[in-house]
Amino acid sequence: MPKKERKRLQVVISDEQDALLTRTAYELSSPERLISKSEVVRLAIEKIARELGEGQQTGRLEDYRAILDTADTEDEH
Repeated sequence: MPKKERKRLQVVISDEQDALLTRTAYELSSPERLISKSEVVRLAIEKIARELGEGQQTGRLEDYRAILDTADTEDEH
């Protein structure tokens, strides 16, 4: 079976976001399987897309927007 082609995305994140990624990867990892920060990002993308696609709790959309608005405000300082 041919290997899946992957797209590459580069983003700028804060030190706090990097710490969250690192901590989440550590918590998801097990002795048998280490989870990378890239895998955490892919997991988050899938989770958010599913929630939005399934129409789960309209409030979730507002929660996500509020988080993004807060991040944008912090980036400006």
